[in-house]
Amino acid sequence: MSKTIQIDTKTLTKFWLVLLVIFLALLFIETAFTGLLIVGAALFLALALWPLVKKVDTALNKKKSRLGLSAGLVVSGVVVIIVLALMVIGPVVVKETSKFLSTAPEQVQNTLSSWDGIDNFGRMFGINDTKAQIMTWIKETANSFMSSLPQTVFASIGTVANFLTGLILVIVLTILFLTQGPSLLESFWHKVGAKSDNGVGEYRRISGKLANVVSRYVTGQVTVAILDGIVVGLVVFILSIIFGFSSGLAFPMGVLAMIFYLIPMFGPIITTVLVSLILFFSAPFAGLSFLIFYIVYEQIVSNVISPRIQGNSLALKPLIILISIVIGMYMFGLVGAIISIPIAGCIKVLIDEYPTIRAINNGAEKESVSK
Repeated sequence: MSKTIQIDTKTLTKFWLVLLVIFLALLFIETAFTGLLIVGAALFLALALWPLVKKVDTALNKKKSRLGLSAGLVVSGVVVIIVLALMVIGPVVVKETSKFLSTAPEQVQNTLSSWDGIDNFGRMFGINDTKAQIMTWIKETANSFMSSLPQTVFASIGTVANFLTGLILVIVLTILFLTQGPSLLESFWHKVGAKSDNGVGEYRRISGKLANVVSRYVTGQVTVAILDGIVVGLVVFILSIIFGFSSGLAFPMGVLAMIFYLIPMFGPIITTVLVSLILFFSAPFAGLSFLIFYIVYEQIVSNVISPRIQGNSLALKPLIILISIVIGMYMFGLVGAIISIPIAGCIKVLIDEYPTIRAINNGAEKESVSK
């Protein structure tokens, strides 16, 4: 038995208008993706730096607010620290990388020379000269990397120029968000409240809660990352004294550990593998010692240090965190992996506050019907 469904012209028009709006929104996002990413990064940094800006502003003048000066000082300080770190780290990393690649074949050969079990293991799979093949591959890889390094640097100039342009825009927008954002937000709430006081206070509370999630997470993550970099640097320095390899590895390894720690969940794993391998080929027992130490240290950080510094501001399950990181990584790359957890925290806040938002909307609808 067939039925005829009748749809009036108004409903059909609304349906196609909704589809058109969705299509135009997706087209806009695709076209202006880079610009939206820059604006989003600036807003994220502004939310993260806002507590520090307020403290600096209070310290400068308790009677009169000078947000422009405070924001400029904080952002400039962050930029100067990053630039100085790169200026110090860059030459050390290049020097140690070149030194490592040039001596890696000899170091690996010395390491493998006494390991007869490698050839025996290879013979199980029909490979009679496992040591020789490993050495050949390492030599070819090192030579190929060293020979292609100038071309890689030259080809990266355009990418670096685009990166610097985007970085300058992020810095400028971050300062503007910090200086003009509060007044614009206050003006927005004032205009909304002037029309109707229903729920405005609750919406302000929820928006403040969202901003607090981002700022607390970033502050805690950066604090733990700095601590991780210091610990890794000190441990590598101590191991260099004990096992007699270059102590120049300590500082760059510490900085790299700090940077990688900003990547949720996967950062410590990258640090463990990378630093352990580099130390292993410099001194095998040093690599093994670092591997054991860092595994134990990471357990202490995850279960004791990090909860004390960051608190339980997000209260997200590990499964939700992993899903957020995977989605963020495949959508926006490394940046997406870093910002995925606070975004997930904000979504959780909105879900928790949904009954309040729904009650506000229902009250607004009843008020409009009664009028």
